[in-house]
Amino acid sequence: MNASQIWTAYYTIVVREVLRFSRIWLQTIIPPVITTALYFVIFGNLIGSQIGNMDGHTYMEFIVPGLIMMSVITNAYANVVSSFYGSKFQGNIAEMLVSPTPNWIILLGYVTGGVARGIAVGAAVTLVSLFFSHLHIEHLWVTGTIIVLTSALFSLAGLINAVYAKSFDDITIVPTFVLTPLTYLGGVFYSISLLPPFWQSASLTNPILYMVNGFRYGILGTADISIWVSYSVIIGFIVLLGGFAMYLLHRGIGIRS
Repeated sequence: MNASQIWTAYYTIVVREVLRFSRIWLQTIIPPVITTALYFVIFGNLIGSQIGNMDGHTYMEFIVPGLIMMSVITNAYANVVSSFYGSKFQGNIAEMLVSPTPNWIILLGYVTGGVARGIAVGAAVTLVSLFFSHLHIEHLWVTGTIIVLTSALFSLAGLINAVYAKSFDDITIVPTFVLTPLTYLGGVFYSISLLPPFWQSASLTNPILYMVNGFRYGILGTADISIWVSYSVIIGFIVLLGGFAMYLLHRGIGIRS
């Protein structure tokens, strides 16, 4: 395939993925916004008023970056895992794999769709947060790159989950039993500096902690973890999962009968 054909293939996949979630925005965009708004009311206003400041910020300001990142992670993951498994179930992926379209274009197209939904939901949640706090972004470049890289990472994870899924029930196992616990224990609602030394060390094994803290640094300018460590962990996981996803597509594991 020449450059024009490759671009057409990539563009087609991305447009399909974006239209897929944007046409049903009442199901894909609004629910996470409402859920996050409830977090702001319950944890920010009701409980946060009793907690006071955390790391030099009001509790509401402290949890805003974490809640935005939590919505980005879950929606980027959900978009790719549901879309890819649906295409696999209908046989579309097998047709794409036997076409001249390079595997990396297929992968990039799905990941871009996941990133688009993650950013769309993140932007909507950010707008809602303005009703509860005076949001001020300290480092715009850091904020933007962290949210894009994190969306890409969990889009890759969603694709890998979809490859191995054998039923629609299988695509809910990882989000329920892995993703949700890691997110809640990833420093969204608290600073790990409040934990005993042992649990601080244990928390460092949670990759989501680095994403939440990287995003919090971008918005508030403070974090429990160095921003460069956050970048290193995120990029390292992207390389690892991206390479594994390419291997799965190349071998047709879970796709070709």
